[in-house]
Amino acid sequence: MFLVFCEALSFICFCEKQEFEVSMLFSGVTALVNSRAFFCAPMSRAYIGCFNTAGCGRINMTKTIENLKNAFAGESQANRRYLAFARKAEEEGFSQVAKLFRAAAEAETIHALNHLRIAGEVNSTAENVDAAVAGETFEYKKMYPEYIGAARQEGNQQAVWSFDVANKVEQVHAGLFSKVVEALKNNKELANVDYYVCGLCGNTVEGEAPEKCPICGAPKAKFFKVT
Repeated sequence: MFLVFCEALSFICFCEKQEFEVSMLFSGVTALVNSRAFFCAPMSRAYIGCFNTAGCGRINMTKTIENLKNAFAGESQANRRYLAFARKAEEEGFSQVAKLFRAAAEAETIHALNHLRIAGEVNSTAENVDAAVAGETFEYKKMYPEYIGAARQEGNQQAVWSFDVANKVEQVHAGLFSKVVEALKNNKELANVDYYVCGLCGNTVEGEAPEKCPICGAPKAKFFKVT
């Protein structure tokens, strides 16, 4: 078995033969060896000396990548949950508890980013923007419409509102990212514009905040500038 390291792409491949071809596939990397695929894991150069391939059998890292993605989702949710808990603690006068929740939230962000990077989900900016368009489009075309329908059937109007405004904002996001995709493909310089986000529904606008949010009706004062 041969251990192949590609410095340019920073990943390792476990292959049974020397002849191989490398192909980037969406969220991961695959080495094609005589038409047979072997998973390649994103790695740091620091780990290259830690592997002894003598006598090793075929290595399947699919489960580990799945675990990394699941852990990323869990840590990401913990970050948002702890920030929500921190706001509630502040409202109830528990400033020290709020501070602890915010500290833990920062730690969960570090964990999530580590998991995402090692899982090979952070690629070039062009690839990342393409992924963003695909994700936002899926949400507003399929995911949220289904959620809205289920919430209406159950009579949960608060959930209907939350899903509906998110659905509309995801469509806005898809449009903004699509503009970037086109600019990158045509080698056009991106305009230096400011972005404002509605603190009530998340609506995201370029240039300046509107007098009234077109999605939720919140006044201009509810918008904040992203730095």
